[in-house]
Amino acid sequence: MTAPEQSVVHGTPAPPDAPTTAAPHALPALDRLLRLPAVAALEAEHGRSLLTHEARALLAELRQQALAGQLPTAEIAPDALAGALARRLHDRLAPRLNTVINLTGTVIHTNLGRALLPAAALAHVQATMAGPNNLEYDLASGGRGDRDSIVEGLLCQLTGAEAATVVNNNAAAVLLILAALARGRQVIVSRGELVEIGGAFRMPDVMTSAGARLVEVGTTNRTHPHDYERAITARTALLMKVHTSNYAVQGFTRAVDEATLAPIAHAHGLPLVTDLGSGALIDMTAYGLPAEPTPQQMLRAGCDLVSFSGDKLLGGPQAGLIVGRRALVERVRKHPMKRALRMSKLPLAALEATLRLYLRPERLARELPTLRLLTRPLADIEATARAVQPALAAALAPRFTVETVALQGQIGSGSLPVERLPSAGLAIAPVARTGRGRALDELATALRRLPEPVIGRIADDQLILDCRCLEDSTLLTRQLRQLSPQATTVPPATK
Repeated sequence: MTAPEQSVVHGTPAPPDAPTTAAPHALPALDRLLRLPAVAALEAEHGRSLLTHEARALLAELRQQALAGQLPTAEIAPDALAGALARRLHDRLAPRLNTVINLTGTVIHTNLGRALLPAAALAHVQATMAGPNNLEYDLASGGRGDRDSIVEGLLCQLTGAEAATVVNNNAAAVLLILAALARGRQVIVSRGELVEIGGAFRMPDVMTSAGARLVEVGTTNRTHPHDYERAITARTALLMKVHTSNYAVQGFTRAVDEATLAPIAHAHGLPLVTDLGSGALIDMTAYGLPAEPTPQQMLRAGCDLVSFSGDKLLGGPQAGLIVGRRALVERVRKHPMKRALRMSKLPLAALEATLRLYLRPERLARELPTLRLLTRPLADIEATARAVQPALAAALAPRFTVETVALQGQIGSGSLPVERLPSAGLAIAPVARTGRGRALDELATALRRLPEPVIGRIADDQLILDCRCLEDSTLLTRQLRQLSPQATTVPPATK
C-alpha cells in the first residue's frame, strides 16, 4: 500500500481543512475494499463468499449515510472500514439461540426454553448424534425398525400403558389423536376445559384443524355427568377431558373427574381421552410439591388414551407423549399425519435418556434439573442471594440499591398456576425518585446485553432477581463489571 493509501481508502490524502462528512464518491469500490490487508485477513478466516456479501452490504449502508450527509470521514479510513466489516461478520455468525441466566422466579419458563435437559440426556444426544445410529433400524432382525420402539417400552413400564407413541409436542399429540379417532365426528368436552395455551393456540381450533366437531357441555364453572350423557349421539367419536393446567376456576365449581366419566364413555362404546399437558410422571407431593395428575392415575381411572408433554414437569425435551390402549395407539400411529408430526432423532435421544432416569426414582431429585430446582431448599436459595448481593450492589452503585428479599416463585409453563414456591432473591431499586421506570428499563436492558444475558422481572418499581434457578453464581458476578455505564451511573441533573 502506498503512503497516500494509508490516509484514506479512495486514494487521495485528506487536506487539513477536509470536510468532517464524506461524500458518496469518497467510498472505495468493493474490490479495493477487499484488497485492504486487514480485510484480506478476514477473508482467510471467513472465506470469500461471506466476506464479499457483508462488504457489499456495508458499502451500501455507508453510501446511504453519505447521501444524507451523515457519514463522518473517520468512518471511511482503512482501519475503520476493516473494523466495521469485522463487526458485521461477528454479528452475522453469532448464534441467535443463546443460554441465559433465568432469575425470573419461574422454573419451567416457556420463553426461556422450559425444562433444562439432564446431563444424561445431553451426553446421550452427543454420543448418538456424532455418528450413524439405529433410529429406524432393528438391530435384532437387521431390518427396518420403528423409531417409537426407542421409548415405547420405557413409557409403558413407567405408566402401566399397553402401548405408547410420541410426536413433537403435546398440541401435536392432541391434534393427531383427534384426526385419527374423530375426524368428521363429534368430540364432547366441558365448556370449562376449552383452554388456550401459549401463542393463542386454542383447544377448539386444534379440534377444528383435526376435522373433529366440538360439542361443548356444561358451563364455565360447573359441569355434571348428565351433561355428557345427554350430549352423546350416534355421531359422537369420543369424550375428552382437558387438564386446565394454565389457569384455575375457583369458588362455585364442579367438574366430572375421569373415574366418573370413564364408565359413561364405555357404556356407550366410546373411548375417553385425557390431555394432561403438564406431564408429571411422579407423585409431586412426595417431594413436598403440590399434587398434579399423572398418566398412571388417569389410566387407572379408566382413560383409554392420555397425552402429555415431555418438556414440562417430566423434565425432558419438547415432545408429545401418547399412552393407553394398544388398539387406539395403533390407530393413532398409523394415521398419515403421524409422519409429519414425528420426533426427530435429537429430541428422541434426549427423551430416551430422560425417561431412563425415572427407572431409579431415588436418584431423580438429584439428576433431573427440573425436579432439583423445584425442590431446592429455601436455605440454599437465601444463601445464594446473600452471596450475590455485595457484588451486585457495588456494580450498580450509586444509582441503585440492592437488598435481599423473600419472594414467591412459580413452577411455570401452565403447571399448577395458583401454587407458589417460597424463594429468595434480590430487589433492585433506583435511588432517584423521578424516572424510576426508565432507570429500571435501562438496567434490565443492560443485564440482557451481558455475554450471558440475565433475565429478571420488574414489579412494584423494582427489578426482581429470583435466585431459585441460580445454582452457581460465579458467571453472574464475574460479568457484572461489563454492565453498561449508562445503565448504572447517575444521569446528569437537568435544569
